[in-house]
Amino acid sequence: MSDQEQTRPAEDRSPPESEQPPPERTPAPQTAPGAPEAAEHQAAPAPRSPEVEELEDRWRRALADLDNLRKRYARELPREREAERAKVAAAFLPVVDNLDLALAHAGPDDPGAIVSGVRAVRDQAVEVLRNLGYPRYEETGVPFHPEQHEVVSVVDEADAPAGTVVQVLRPGYGEPGHQLRPAAVAVSRKQE
Repeated sequence: MSDQEQTRPAEDRSPPESEQPPPERTPAPQTAPGAPEAAEHQAAPAPRSPEVEELEDRWRRALADLDNLRKRYARELPREREAERAKVAAAFLPVVDNLDLALAHAGPDDPGAIVSGVRAVRDQAVEVLRNLGYPRYEETGVPFHPEQHEVVSVVDEADAPAGTVVQVLRPGYGEPGHQLRPAAVAVSRKQE
């Protein structure tokens, strides 16, 4: 080993300066007289205009309002659901009352009275459903519509074209797109 290598510390084993590449130098930006003041001014954050501050304040207030609205709806949703359930149950209370009256007035010697009473109560229940937005439909002779009908059986019917509802086994309630239950129907098949 040479004297130079022995005098160099162990952790500094970098190549001699002549072998290292020269550091890259970037040209300094040209500044005009009074530039040190401009450089200091750029380093500090620029003061915001009152318009920007007002917009930021309005934005923060809108976010806070939206958050408060979400929280209020989350609190009110269970109350609204309960109120709607109570409204629907209240609409059916007269139906239940009339069923009680029909049963109370029906005598063992007049079975026709109970049938007519129950029929009247059924009509009242159908009216309640119609008022709630679910009208009853049980038409026969109409073309099968998959949004309104559920096919339960397919039958041979000489008088009806193929795909026609020939019998309603269970009525449907509602309108297409806003349906409580589709009608269960028997549909005619294609004649061969």
